[in-house]
Amino acid sequence: MIRFLIEKEFKQFFRNSFLPRLIIVFPMMALLVFPLAANFEVRNINLSVIDHDKSPYSRSLIQKVVSSGYFRLSDVSSNFDEALKEVEVDRSDVILEIPQNFERNLVREQHTELMISANAVNGAKGGLGSAYLAGIIADFNSGIRAELVSGFEDKTAGLEIVPLYRYNTRLKYEVFMVPAIMAMVLAMICGFLPALNIVSEKQSGTIEQMNVTPVNKDTFILGKLIPYWIFGYIALTLMLLVARFVWELTPVGNPLTIYIFATMFILAFSGFGLVISNYASTVQQAMFMIFFFVLTFIFLSGLYTPVENMPGWAQFISNISPLKYIMQVLRMVYLKGSSFMDLIPQFIALSI
Repeated sequence: MIRFLIEKEFKQFFRNSFLPRLIIVFPMMALLVFPLAANFEVRNINLSVIDHDKSPYSRSLIQKVVSSGYFRLSDVSSNFDEALKEVEVDRSDVILEIPQNFERNLVREQHTELMISANAVNGAKGGLGSAYLAGIIADFNSGIRAELVSGFEDKTAGLEIVPLYRYNTRLKYEVFMVPAIMAMVLAMICGFLPALNIVSEKQSGTIEQMNVTPVNKDTFILGKLIPYWIFGYIALTLMLLVARFVWELTPVGNPLTIYIFATMFILAFSGFGLVISNYASTVQQAMFMIFFFVLTFIFLSGLYTPVENMPGWAQFISNISPLKYIMQVLRMVYLKGSSFMDLIPQFIALSI
């Protein structure tokens, strides 16, 4: 009996001109576009410079800031009021003001002051821009100190920091986002598409015809879910290939671990989709419910910000989100090479 139900679902699926394209195009476009759009790296910050000194040192500092790759020199003003007007019309994000006698005070008195003014309407951009600029100035200051003490014996003790980045040595933000986007796409295909399918039959009345047949509820539900489980594995395989050939990202761990946990996640999210289909009477109701829960799960899963940075109550609520655990699994397998034994807590959570 279930074989004929699955055959019916496949026939209905391929009669729809949109759904087969969705299964192929959605995962590929998600991995090609989303990692570029959902990028928290701040670059091309518009910088306005006020150079009252116009000395070799001040020009060297400006050149160092611009050549860092984070800043783009958008304006050179003669006073602060002119530079502030550029900020007000959104042509500048950060103002760097270099005072008069900058070079003389730095060489003779070994002390001088600079002023950084950031547009904090966009708090992240203003804060990171100020931090980047402060770091570049600190590096410039170290270079000046080394230049001034060259030829003299420097008895000052110091520490040299040599960072060693683990798991994401190139600090590529896309590497962090790609596994999480895989989980999100898998949730949409295996959890919410079957729910919409069931609700559409409920709305059209065809599900009432199934009630008068010998088909029991379990067989009917499996007949609805199994095709989308298969499509989910196809989509996951496509995303693994896109990650490999586009982002040059291959799992450090065993890919079989990904499929094992993907199976657990598909079962968990398919069940959640069935709950939605049980309470929704129309497709519109189901879509609004899906929209609500998708946003909730995404923001509580750690897709954009770490769960550890959330308030205590939000961290507690995040424990009910299957997305949280599958994202942890994908990131750990991809970046750390974690084995199944390392992921026992996530397996228990998804099983529950």
